Amino acid sequence: MELVVFGLTLLGVALFHRRALTVAFAGFVLTAFVRVISAPAGINSEAHEIMIHLASEWVALANLFLVLLGFAVLANQFEQSNLPEVIPSRLPDGWAGGVTLLAFVFGLSTFLDNIAGAIIGGVMARHVYRKGVTVGFMAAIVAAANAGGAGSVIGDTTTTMMWIRGVSPLQLAPAFIGAIAAFAFFAPLATFQQQKLSPISRRAVSDVQIDWARVVIVLTILVTIVAVNVRQHSVSRTRKDSARAGTRPLDSYSCHYPISRTPVARSH
Repeated sequence: MELVVFGLTLLGVALFHRRALTVAFAGFVLTAFVRVISAPAGINSEAHEIMIHLASEWVALANLFLVLLGFAVLANQFEQSNLPEVIPSRLPDGWAGGVTLLAFVFGLSTFLDNIAGAIIGGVMARHVYRKGVTVGFMAAIVAAANAGGAGSVIGDTTTTMMWIRGVSPLQLAPAFIGAIAAFAFFAPLATFQQQKLSPISRRAVSDVQIDWARVVIVLTILVTIVAVNVRQHSVSRTRKDSARAGTRPLDSYSCHYPISRTPVARSH
């Protein structure tokens, strides 16, 4: 039953995208309600279990909320900078322009989370295609964002987790072969479909003034995200390496102390 509610929530977000937050919150409340009333162990027991789960996961949920909020601010500042208004005049004519836009999203997602890459790509597409964006092209934007992070340890949550677990970035790099092959397949198809609905707008942009202050904000957010990702993963790997080596991590109060695994002989 929870999967049905989850599916309805996704459908509601797709149909009422202007009220996505309201629909998502309603789906969350309905899922929790269904889980509680259908619990075989009783309502009180299930409610208590949910509260324990939330208490143990509140840090991760808070981080996720702040990350999504940061990505929304990033997309908003990118749009407010008027750069999306300038992009149409820089893209090639015809279907090649759509492929170039998707390639930009692909490249952006190699060092930025795929959610942020997809959001920025959607903002760009909305300004480039004035008559609307097809579902196929929106799916291509999401696919390009995911493909771009396939071989990057800081471009996708899954590869980041693999990196933390000790997988070398060089081991993940060959994933770009499959990602590029997939991009070469879906990008032209999605662009051909989009071009039939709404060709790229090539209107003059001489009267558009780029807000460079907002551009600096966007670049600062991007650099900060990358720097925090690299720093956090480096610290995590250092701690794991120290644990494997039997030492305590170096901090302001201690240095590396080896943990002896040899029994100490006792004198009698």
